[in-house]
Amino acid sequence: MALAMNPVCHAVQPLVAQPVQPLHRKHPMITKQRFSVLLLAAAALTSIVGCAATSTQESTGQYVDDTVITTRVKTEILKDASLKSAEINVETFKGAVQLSGFVNSEADINRAVLVAQGVPGVKSVKNDMRMK
Repeated sequence: MALAMNPVCHAVQPLVAQPVQPLHRKHPMITKQRFSVLLLAAAALTSIVGCAATSTQESTGQYVDDTVITTRVKTEILKDASLKSAEINVETFKGAVQLSGFVNSEADINRAVLVAQGVPGVKSVKNDMRMK
């Protein structure tokens, strides 16, 4: 144990260790930086998980792919002379195309299904079309 002289009373007193403050109390910027890093990591994780696909929701990439498939199916239907005047709606979810709307005949329904099946990327076609 070390001894030190007290300058006021000239008596010998033992040295007492001063309490050490935690680092975050001495430097509040460190706490702010740690909090910022934690917040940024949580936001990044949330955005990554938010873009993931589920059974009822598409990922961003799948949405873009389905939009391309929908556009191609609509284009092919409009190119077909017998289907050009038909009121056919096209929706795509994970490569499965749904055709709905009104056509003039059963032959138009079958033709629209064949046209949709011929488009690259189409996994299946669901027919919900009705005759006028």
